[in-house]
Amino acid sequence: MDNSKKLFEIFEDDKSGILDVKSSNTPYKSEDDRLAGSYQEIADFCKQNKREPQLGNGVLETTLYFRLKGIRENSDKSAILASKDSLGLLLKPTEKEIRSIDDIFSNDNLGILDSDAESIFTLKHVPKQDTRESADFIANRKPCKDFKKYECLFKEIQHDLSTEKRKLIKFSELNLKEGNFYVHNGILLYLESTNLEIAPQKYKSGSRIRKDGRTRCIFENGTQSNMLYRSLYKALLNNGKTVTKTKEEIAAELSKKTGSITDEDRECGFIYVLKSCSKVDKIVTIEDLFKIGYSNIPVEERIKNATVEPTYLMAPVKIVTTYKCYNLNPQKLELLLHTFFGTSCLNIDVFDNNGKRHIPREWFIAPLNVIEQAIELIISGEIVDYKYDSVIQAIIER
Repeated sequence: MDNSKKLFEIFEDDKSGILDVKSSNTPYKSEDDRLAGSYQEIADFCKQNKREPQLGNGVLETTLYFRLKGIRENSDKSAILASKDSLGLLLKPTEKEIRSIDDIFSNDNLGILDSDAESIFTLKHVPKQDTRESADFIANRKPCKDFKKYECLFKEIQHDLSTEKRKLIKFSELNLKEGNFYVHNGILLYLESTNLEIAPQKYKSGSRIRKDGRTRCIFENGTQSNMLYRSLYKALLNNGKTVTKTKEEIAAELSKKTGSITDEDRECGFIYVLKSCSKVDKIVTIEDLFKIGYSNIPVEERIKNATVEPTYLMAPVKIVTTYKCYNLNPQKLELLLHTFFGTSCLNIDVFDNNGKRHIPREWFIAPLNVIEQAIELIISGEIVDYKYDSVIQAIIER
């Protein structure tokens, strides 16, 4: 059977009409016809608007502008459309010679220079700063008559920062307390006292309970202010840092007050924070992984066998910070910290040298500065008002 006969049988057997070819009602347009149609759209626009299409007046007009520009720059297209160019659109506009400032302004087709010169001082599409808060933060400053008794404190803070005994950490409201130091726009300030009242305040979104009142702030440049607490909070939130306490200060406060821990507790020991030196991939890749623990002997002695103890992940560890505790029960403090960071506890299996499986419970995923904040909250007794959000890695109000 030859090929022609096979094709004939295929067409004869097409009962569903799949091979039927239907003629199109749309007439075929050649490339020249499409070009003429494009030109006609430009010509119609010019007749309607009494001008050529320009940039910056919407998508449609910008499209026509570039279409006309492309035709003018293509000699073949211009030749094809020459007989249809009754408006003289194919002639390239002569470039105006610029000889003066007036020529620049008159040749500003895009309208870039249309606005008044004074408008450069007017901010648009920029959120307005709360002028009341800003004014209260700045305008109420005056010379501090007794600055000499604070001057040595500022020098000590600067020295501690330079030697890394203290650090600058991200500011949050839970850090805003009497006796703390902060940095705003590069200037140290000391929050000496607050006179706060808690009352409901109305906002567009509803009513909320807020604490506010006058403060006394001493600045490193020898000035003081009695600005509102909320003004200080907002200024530091926008452009401020908190100065951390030293280990010695935290340890001293731990010996006096730690929430549920009382002075009747006489056990001594160390609260420590460690970082793992493990080379296991599933541990190395975890950022902000720390062990929070307690030891009744010096920490250096406690960790000397870390490589064979599952509680240390069977690897060497590095001491990050330690707190020596007096007249309290460090085990209670350790339990409070473990409860507080419970949602971010490391959950992995560790096998000892005998192949026995262990699940360490003292490793937590939390930034070091957050751990230090939690210790301060325990000292102040405010820990019950806050919780740790492991998603955003921050301490938030309950």
